[in-house]
Amino acid sequence: MSTTQSTSPACLGPRTTTAPRRLRVPAGAWDTHAHVIGGGPDFPFVANRSYTPPAATPAQHAAMLDATGMAYGVLVQVSVHGIDNSLLVKALRERPGRLRGVAVIDADMTDAALLALRDAGVTGIRVNELFSGGGGAGDLAGLGARCAALGWHIQLALHGTRIRELKSVIERLKVPVVIDHMGWCAASAGVNQPDFQAVLSLVRDAGCWVKLSGAYRMSAQAAPYWDAAPDTNAALYADAAPFAQALAAAAPDRLLWGSDWPHVALTDPAAMPQPGELLDVLHDQLDGDEALLHAVLAANPPRLYGMPVP
Repeated sequence: MSTTQSTSPACLGPRTTTAPRRLRVPAGAWDTHAHVIGGGPDFPFVANRSYTPPAATPAQHAAMLDATGMAYGVLVQVSVHGIDNSLLVKALRERPGRLRGVAVIDADMTDAALLALRDAGVTGIRVNELFSGGGGAGDLAGLGARCAALGWHIQLALHGTRIRELKSVIERLKVPVVIDHMGWCAASAGVNQPDFQAVLSLVRDAGCWVKLSGAYRMSAQAAPYWDAAPDTNAALYADAAPFAQALAAAAPDRLLWGSDWPHVALTDPAAMPQPGELLDVLHDQLDGDEALLHAVLAANPPRLYGMPVP
């Protein structure tokens, strides 16, 4: 594995993180979706990757959590590291009282290796078909069986179309299932599109969890507004709000939020959000409902991830 073996495009690093302006962050809040990124000889990238990111270190991640008032975080293995979860494990072991992890595995990984991941603070695996290196959903049943033995969940980074294709398989899994980024459905197609209706059914009827994250990836409204108009009260990514509202109505006790920091695979500075803005997006999506925001940010995550060891 080497950073020199790929012609994948370079992507941007994150903007400076600032606190939200409208959302009052509750005590014990969680950011359940962020990444740490290495590179170089210590933490190489897979050659077959979709993008080449700059480093995002565990210390930078912790600083982002501090800036947004997050007490806890969940680190999700990034596709450019494939199944080499070593940087993820390093970050978890550095901050065991604050972090949980979601790893990427393959069928050949030994039981001992999985137990070592669990010991480090990993509580689930991610299946990511959106970017090369993230694994595939071809054997969800087999992955589910391995997760069940460990008390883990499965997180799905799949486009809504793929979720709809796999809906019956997902419904039969015997472990908790978490759907990334509201199902990666294009906001321009509306909430009545078949793909999102499949996502909604899984959340409402099959007990799946869902992350109210990634609005900037589904929205047709690409540009953050703070830098250009810092005093505006205009809603950001308003076309994604009906999706979040439908999911909130379906299962308020299985909603999570994640910043998706450092917002990988973006090459246009005008499309780059930052976590404080995205927390205000959540506030606007949920109409400032403090009880619901407390559930999403503070009450729901510990039931899935468990509280980190002090």
